Parts: sequence; C-alpha cells; structure tokens
Amino acid sequence: MPQPQKGPRLASSPAHERLMLANMSTSLFQNGRITTTLPKAKRLRPLAERLITFAKRGDLHSRRRVMRVIRNKAIVHKLFTEIAEQMEQREGGYTRIVKIAPRHGDAAPQAIIELVAEPVSAKQAAVKEAEAAAKVATDADGKLVDAAADAARAEGAAQDAVEEAVEANESNMDVASADEAAVDLNKVAEESDKAEKEAESEADVADDAAKDDEQKAE
Repeated sequence: MPQPQKGPRLASSPAHERLMLANMSTSLFQNGRITTTLPKAKRLRPLAERLITFAKRGDLHSRRRVMRVIRNKAIVHKLFTEIAEQMEQREGGYTRIVKIAPRHGDAAPQAIIELVAEPVSAKQAAVKEAEAAAKVATDADGKLVDAAADAARAEGAAQDAVEEAVEANESNMDVASADEAAVDLNKVAEESDKAEKEAESEADVADDAAKDDEQKAE
C-alpha cells in the first residue's frame, strides 16, 4: 500500500485514504471498471497494478500481501485465478484510465479506470519471441568472437613455443623443458579450436531460430 504523500490528501486522514483505496481496488477487481474522479483514478492505478503483480506470482506470501489490502476472500480468489490468468502474457499496463465529462454540480474531472482484458495479439507475442531469439543470437556471436580470440592467442603462443624449442635444439640448451612447453601450448590451441567450433555451432542454431521467429512474425 503506498503511503500518502505530503500535501492535499484524497481523504481526511492517511488511514481514511488507505481504506478508501482498498475499497476502490475491491470494486475494480469485482466489476472490471469503476467511475471516479481523475485524481483518485491516478492514485488507484499503481496500487491496483501492484496487487495484480502479486497475484501473478501466485505464492502464499503474495496472497498474504494482497489480503492486507483486500479483505474480501472471494475477490482475492478471483484476482489470483481469473484476473491473473488474463494478465499472464502482459508485462505491465494492467489498467487504463479514460477521461470522461466532468461531474455535474462541482465540475470535478471524472475518469473511468478499468482492467485491460484484451488478450495480447499473436503478432506481439511473435515479436517478443523474435526479440528474445535475436538476443540469444547476439550472445552466441559474442561467445564466438571470444572463442576465436582465445584460439588466436593460443595459436600464437604455441607458435612462439615451437620457435623457442627449435632455438633450444640449435643451442643445445634446456631442450626438454622447451619441448614440454610446446606440447602443452599445442594442446591449449587444440582445445581453443574445439571451443571455437562449438561456439560457431551455437551461433548457427541461434541464427536459424531468429530467422524462424521473424518469418512467424511476418
């Protein structure tokens, strides 16, 4: 529950404001939409969306957090079953505010706050999948570049070790240690080449997945 800010309040006291927002949230989840003044709708929106986020988690701790605000168990059950299922594909923006004509009498600005019950379109879902696949492909390309750089460094180090071994053979100085270093670095180069090939394979798979998602999105 958001704490009332300093300055003008929506009610006579902070406790009254919290109770009023709790009652408005209960009515919103029960009916799907309510008509109220524009300041109240703007104050209610973050609270309602936070409660829906708890409902989408679905665990016991989240249910207890919601029960602190909404005391009607039937509405809480509806929130955790029906409304949370409707909002499963959404990552936010669970409510909308629509301004309407001012109220008769005092001309206070009015608005309708309602739940966004429309399902996410298949095209939007395909676009999100394509974006995720593109991100995976980018990560695979980064791994490929790192593996290629490691292989190049290992190959250069192995070549240096071979040259040192040749020089050592020519000068008859520490031949055994130079040969062992050359063998070890050659093994490192082979392992780097293997890692580079695996990274190339992962990048190809990610690229194919990204192309398929783009075709589905079209």
